Amino acid sequence: MKILVTGAAGFIGYHVTLKLLNNGHTVVGLDNINDYYDINLKFARLGQLGINSKDAQDFNKVASSSKYSGFHFVRMGLEDREQLPKLFKKENFTVVCNLAAQAGVRYSIENPEAYIDSNIVGFLNILECCKKHGVEHLVYASSSSVYGLNKKIPFMTTDSVDHPISLYAASKKSNELMAHTYSHLYGIRTTGLRFFTVYGPWGRPDMALFLFTRAILDGDAIKVFNNGKMERDFTYIDDIVEGVTKIIEDQYIGADNEKFKYRIYNIGNNKSVKLMDFIKALEKSLNIDAKKEFLPMQPGDVEKTWANVDNLANDYGYKPNTPVEYGISKFVAWYKDYNKMAP
Repeated sequence: MKILVTGAAGFIGYHVTLKLLNNGHTVVGLDNINDYYDINLKFARLGQLGINSKDAQDFNKVASSSKYSGFHFVRMGLEDREQLPKLFKKENFTVVCNLAAQAGVRYSIENPEAYIDSNIVGFLNILECCKKHGVEHLVYASSSSVYGLNKKIPFMTTDSVDHPISLYAASKKSNELMAHTYSHLYGIRTTGLRFFTVYGPWGRPDMALFLFTRAILDGDAIKVFNNGKMERDFTYIDDIVEGVTKIIEDQYIGADNEKFKYRIYNIGNNKSVKLMDFIKALEKSLNIDAKKEFLPMQPGDVEKTWANVDNLANDYGYKPNTPVEYGISKFVAWYKDYNKMAP
């Protein structure tokens, strides 16, 4: 099938694109390559997919992969109401996997406009294009942040998500509501995925594992918020990708063959790991004891996340099984290699 993956130069988008290509699909990757974090990392991910950085510099220009005959990339913003429909009309996508978004909880407090432009306006444009151009299925990224200050653990998709505590979370909840509206009005099949804390090789520099690893290797103190009393459902990227691609490929194995028009799933590791245990695993992998600066909770943050993934397991056979120690060791090995190659 022909699949559009937005956010293809991002962490999850890169890995999903690679998996889909290895599974034999035709993929068009889209990304605006903004400077929220180092664009060299984004271009390096694209390089792994066979896209030369020079070919990916210009907006709205289609670049061909030197590694995968079934992959093309276009630098484009979801906010572009002129070029995005042209792309949909030309390519006739079967499935759209929308992983593009302005990321970051704390950044949303300082730069709210970026989240409205990308996560609300951009998502509306995706929905409109899916409606007008006969896309069979829209799979899109939501976030565990929608649970806000929910105290009930583990988080379930039936829980109330009416009290987000960051604009990022509010934008993701808005996406779910918008998708529901389009599923109801126009019969578009939509599946939203509430990602929990994803980590692994080619991860984002603003995420804890990347920040911790860099600081420890540089001899700097790591910032440990809420005085270390944090827990996260850390989920290794390979487990995430396995779940996402099964949904894209429509490998539904539920009790009946109903094609759900609107579904929301948690996608995580189905367990919560204490932040201090996570740090200990990183120290062991690096063979270095971290210097720690204990700090209070940050605005917009939550103390604990834990995904109940029973629905995804029942419907798609989702089975996250990567131990944190293994996942961290794979990230550390990649981090050291990448920094040897980085400009």
